[in-house]
Amino acid sequence: MLNYTICNCKSVTYADVEAALRREKNFDDIEKLFDDVQKITKCSTGCGGCHDKIMNAISEIMSK
Repeated sequence: MLNYTICNCKSVTYADVEAALRREKNFDDIEKLFDDVQKITKCSTGCGGCHDKIMNAISEIMSK
């Protein structure tokens, strides 16, 4: 399993994003998925610099 820190401000890892996505039943709307992951992990609520990294991780996880 991949695991590295994506959001330094909130110490959110790739595994944290993956775990949050596992709660979701529908992968149709990536922006909604981002919002849901953000609510669960608090990622991208500090400086916001990890937004693109989170989106890339979501896309990667969805394609598995």
